[in-house]
Amino acid sequence: MSVLEELGRACPSRARPGEPADSVGGVVPEVVVTPRDTLEVAGALRVAAERGLHVVPRGAGTKLEWGNSPRYAELIVDLSGMDEVVEHESDDLVARVEAGATLTHLSEVTGGKGQRFPVDEVVAGSTVGGVVATGLSGPARYLHGAVRDLVLGATMVRADGVIVRAGSKVVKNVAGYDLTKLFTGSFGTLGILTELVLKLKPVPIARRFVVASCAGPGDLGPPLAVSLGSQSAPTAIEVERAHLDGPLQLCVLIEGRQHPTEERAAELATLLGTSDVRTSAPPGWGTLPGPVTLKLTAVLSAVPELVEVASSLARGHGLDGTISGSAGSGVLFMGISEDVPPEDFAELTTGLRRACHGFGGHATVLQAPSSLKAAVDVWGPVPGMDLMRRVKDHFDPARRLSPGRFVGGI
Repeated sequence: MSVLEELGRACPSRARPGEPADSVGGVVPEVVVTPRDTLEVAGALRVAAERGLHVVPRGAGTKLEWGNSPRYAELIVDLSGMDEVVEHESDDLVARVEAGATLTHLSEVTGGKGQRFPVDEVVAGSTVGGVVATGLSGPARYLHGAVRDLVLGATMVRADGVIVRAGSKVVKNVAGYDLTKLFTGSFGTLGILTELVLKLKPVPIARRFVVASCAGPGDLGPPLAVSLGSQSAPTAIEVERAHLDGPLQLCVLIEGRQHPTEERAAELATLLGTSDVRTSAPPGWGTLPGPVTLKLTAVLSAVPELVEVASSLARGHGLDGTISGSAGSGVLFMGISEDVPPEDFAELTTGLRRACHGFGGHATVLQAPSSLKAAVDVWGPVPGMDLMRRVKDHFDPARRLSPGRFVGGI
């Protein structure tokens, strides 16, 4: 029996030959399966284990090119058919969602009860599983925490086809790990997420965006410190530098009931010396500056200096671009043109990593064409590699899940 036939029996919803459009980093799979539930995912992975197939999970594919290209990908498990909000327990502010459900769909379902999953749709069309697998958080992380803090439980399938449930409604996690946090941001290298139990928040009645302009990074420190220390209880504190030699814009989101939100926004505007208070987000709010995007992190006190140093490094290579992100969380994104020469990109990335390390953070290449990825290690040096390899060996000893895609070639 052929691999396609065997996978068709294990996953009767759909199994088909891979096509060039299914490629991941230039690797075209032999077979693509589209399961309809966790049991079918488990069946497909059991066949893959028996046949020695390397597997890459896929949701909407919006972030499939992030990280390293997989070394092999004979099988793609397409979760787009698992797109339901299974339960919405509004009294408990909890939703159980299939991994292929989009953030938009989740918002439509929970919004009917005045609730939301407080994670911004940074990349349009993102699925819940994709956001959790990549650990992508947007502006609201300042108040509500990163994605990993909002996942209460998960159902996942191991490389050998064994179904594992962890977190909410489970007495204890297996093997002593906090699996929900361990799998968040693992890029599909430890198992395939099929269902998530998510923490919800009430939808705010009012939103106000307080915007302050700064002539340059040297002027960002005081208004950022005011925003961080004020009593306005911001949901988000974002910064944007649209051009690397231009002014900056600090934008603080205040949410809540109508009158208190207006009052808090007005008080913060006074403290920041601005009259620019808006009811809608400025252009580009919560999106990546791409098409080539690097993620830069630092301690909060170093954010203004990081903006200046990153801008200077890019200008030194004749580049312009945009820096934006969560100044209140120390997570920034630099976007530059994709026509940068690979050698310049490698030098820029090295300089950014050196700077971020000095500021208590690090730099990774989030998205870039393959020609630029080939010039650098997209993840860079990461502490704790020995532990990460041991975890990988525990969950996927044959190294068949998204092989080579993650940090250190895991």
